[in-house]
Amino acid sequence: MKTIWVKAVPWKREMALAAIENGADALWVPCGMKSEVKKIGIIPVVAEDGDIVPGRDFVEREIRNKRDEEEVASIPASKKAVIKGTDWKIIPLENLLSRGKDLPSLFVEIESLKTAETAFAILEKGVEGVVIHHSDPEAVRHILSCLRRETARCELRAATIRHIESLGLGDRVCVDTCSSMIPGEGMLVGNSSQALFLVHGESLENPFVNTRPFRVNAGPVHAYIRLANGQTKYLSEVQSGDQVLIVNFEGRNYPAIVGRVKIERRPLALVEAEENGQSLSIILQNAETIRLTQSDGKGVPLVDLQEGSQVLVYREKLGRHFGNSVDETIIER
Repeated sequence: MKTIWVKAVPWKREMALAAIENGADALWVPCGMKSEVKKIGIIPVVAEDGDIVPGRDFVEREIRNKRDEEEVASIPASKKAVIKGTDWKIIPLENLLSRGKDLPSLFVEIESLKTAETAFAILEKGVEGVVIHHSDPEAVRHILSCLRRETARCELRAATIRHIESLGLGDRVCVDTCSSMIPGEGMLVGNSSQALFLVHGESLENPFVNTRPFRVNAGPVHAYIRLANGQTKYLSEVQSGDQVLIVNFEGRNYPAIVGRVKIERRPLALVEAEENGQSLSIILQNAETIRLTQSDGKGVPLVDLQEGSQVLVYREKLGRHFGNSVDETIIER
């Protein structure tokens, strides 16, 4: 997940409110204002006396020429580089991002939504973060709101159902969030971190139980789930306060805070599918209210799936080690 800071320099209380209320990852304020921020809410503070300290944790640079670009490239990879000023161009950032490893984490100071979207999309990878610096708190609210809903899309593919089999009892996990999902949205879950199915949220009317749009009945304790920070976790490890990734059928996504996890013993079913000649699988609770997601956004109930049905999946080439993506051979069956 991309990182978004808000800069309230000079100090403006309304700007701090906008940042905290709209989900900024950190607030940049003048030295001595950390105590004022803490009166408003809990958020990491960027300041000389803050949680994130200029010089220690990051450096600010302007890129005006090739020499400036090389200077940024020489910053240690352990630090962040905040590219500021009105003269930054796309090409220098493309040059830096194309170098790959051993670069500092790149942040760009921006004052418009369009600039932020461009920075996040460069070379289909984008910078790690942006620093919103705008004099109008309402503009900051708008930029934050849009960016939180318009992070990089997940590339979803259609997989064809090949086999469904009823299993015995097992411990399954419901993930309850602090957000309300709409039809077409759910979470990425699967038996393999390299093949995650889009499990639909409980946002659709049905004759059996009331809708619970905050919930995804995700699967058994062993399954992987995609988090908002790009990592995965076993469902057994998910807990209150974690941030999972909510994804819709078009791949649009946003983070959601986990409010509660429910683990209960329930009957399970194995769903096997195929995508691009490769076998994929997921285990789900065997019930009418459990749905996978079709390419048109419709949630198809588990009991209506049959051989030849198509559902959306997310594929990764790399494996996972303790939830992190790793470039090594890992086979999961």
